[in-house]
Amino acid sequence: MIGGFLLNQPETGHHPIYVSVTEIEHNAREKNLEISCKIFTDDFETVLRQTYKTQVDLLQPKDKAAMNKLVSDYVQKHLLIMADGKRVPLHFLGYEQDEEGITSYYQANPVETVKKLEVTDNILFEYKKEQINIIHVSVDGKQKSTKLLNPDAKALFEF
Repeated sequence: MIGGFLLNQPETGHHPIYVSVTEIEHNAREKNLEISCKIFTDDFETVLRQTYKTQVDLLQPKDKAAMNKLVSDYVQKHLLIMADGKRVPLHFLGYEQDEEGITSYYQANPVETVKKLEVTDNILFEYKKEQINIIHVSVDGKQKSTKLLNPDAKALFEF
């Protein structure tokens, strides 16, 4: 299962696929976008160490605020969203362990309506050329999905 990541091979400790899953949902009542981004923990920690040249432990952090800052900074540099031609800033809400991955949460507001969503997602593209980023978008009960294969980092969703 890719969305849930159950891909680890116990005998090696390595997984055979490099994937992230980003979900974007327009909440019409709250007039915002709710975003979650799930990344394999081991890959994410490796990239954060390489990028920020610091110790990283997302599962048992000595300094949760420092890990929050790393997660937020990295994802916000690699996940850009434009709603109807306007860039929407992502507000970091936090992260948690989710099976073999780390899921981080964001909110973008105000976003009253969505006709067109442009997403740039190059999460972990610098880490593995085999990286695949899956994006699910839900607007007014309609769901659309796509997958981005490194180096293609842009997706367009129209509703």
